[in-house]
Amino acid sequence: MTSTTIISVLVGYLLILLGIGFWGSKESGDLKGYYVAGKRLPAWVIAFSSNATGESAWLLLGLTGMGYAIGVHAFWVIFGEVLGVASAWVWVARPFKEYTDRFDSITVPDYLTDRFRDTSHVFRWISALIILSMVMAYTAAQLTGSGKAFDSFLGTGYTEGVWIGLGIVLFYTTVGGFKAVAYSDFLQGVLMLGCLLTLPFVGIAAAGGWSEMIAGLEAADPALLRPMGQYGVGPAGIASAFGFVAIGFAFLGSPQLLTRFMAARDQKQIIEGGFWAVLCVIGFDVGAVLGGMSGRTLFPGLADPETILPEMSAALFPEFFTGVFLVVVLAAIMSTVDSLLLLASSVVVRDILQKAMGIEASERTLSNLARAVTVVIGAVGLLVALTEPRAIFYFVLFAWSGIACAFTPVVICSLFWKRTTKPGAVAGMIGGVVVTVVWTIWFKERFFDLYEMVPGFIVGFACTIVVSLMTDVDRDTAAELDSVREAVGPVF
Repeated sequence: MTSTTIISVLVGYLLILLGIGFWGSKESGDLKGYYVAGKRLPAWVIAFSSNATGESAWLLLGLTGMGYAIGVHAFWVIFGEVLGVASAWVWVARPFKEYTDRFDSITVPDYLTDRFRDTSHVFRWISALIILSMVMAYTAAQLTGSGKAFDSFLGTGYTEGVWIGLGIVLFYTTVGGFKAVAYSDFLQGVLMLGCLLTLPFVGIAAAGGWSEMIAGLEAADPALLRPMGQYGVGPAGIASAFGFVAIGFAFLGSPQLLTRFMAARDQKQIIEGGFWAVLCVIGFDVGAVLGGMSGRTLFPGLADPETILPEMSAALFPEFFTGVFLVVVLAAIMSTVDSLLLLASSVVVRDILQKAMGIEASERTLSNLARAVTVVIGAVGLLVALTEPRAIFYFVLFAWSGIACAFTPVVICSLFWKRTTKPGAVAGMIGGVVVTVVWTIWFKERFFDLYEMVPGFIVGFACTIVVSLMTDVDRDTAAELDSVREAVGPVF
């Protein structure tokens, strides 16, 4: 399906992104500007940017497909994400912002290195290994979404769609740095929210109203209307529900999201941003699941549930809005890919080359090197996406959990427990990511498909706590935490 109208909408959107890229380039001449926009972003930008980054193609294609495939059971994902986003902004963001401003951190390994007085750069090397491996998988999944989207909407072919998506995001990311990424994420987040609020209303109306949609779902499969889905109230159902809730835990400590807190102008922006972030994620997720459920009654028997949004947009909306929906799918993909590329680039340039290896160069040279590394990492993700396309939802969840289980337990302990030690934090990072991978490969199918983030979090926290209790705490780091708590004050 090709249309001049659809292509015109797409071209117009891309021109806006290119403009944002050039606009952002004015502040990307050094590493601080390129990676955290000079720490001057307002509340509304960091709120939408954070959620747009966290949601990705899995929201537009994966979660709508999930609503299509399993119905009401997908609402456990919504509960988990709302809980995770709210907790991150209420409890984690403010002390993390205070710490990173004191240390002048521009990456999460920066923060961990200074928090634990790590002169040997252990955190930088471990972080680089984990982030690079997981970002490749994550980026490949997003580019898979790009291939599916372009092919579904415009019939370009999967391979061509992957190339087009990567080319666009590489341009504005490398040119404009984090400022361009954050403001383009804001635009993309607004578009995603608007379309996901519209989709279920139109879909439910087309199905004949709410009661007709429910009747259609009941006729298709009664399990679509059960909170525990096809599993029922038993070990498998509980494991599935808890696993979906656990998806939201990642918002508490994933580096690509923590970067938004670092980039905020001040603490006031954190407080204001939390309100908008929670409202945004509710709109995102409820719209996606209900949209997918309405699509199940309208387009039964789809071979790939993750194509339900393109199917609905083409059938239920005028061509102009079909173009808008293509733009929104691309927005979901780009808002995550751009952040992932910057995250991976930062650990290579800032943490390894500049800090761990001590390479001396001008800020301009380093920022140019950062751009080159961003392109290389994007190219590797491209190769993976072209050779191994996968179901977006579950591939994203694996990479999402791998990053989260390595960092979230350690970040939380470092912010709220004075007894946390450097060996404990190192053990928690390694234990969390290793268990995530091992569980996915060897144990997941044997334990009711329990989401890998659950055992990964448990082991990450356990390793951090146990090893910390077995090793000596640095008195200076403990005193620093008391000082941060005093500066931040009560949470509410």
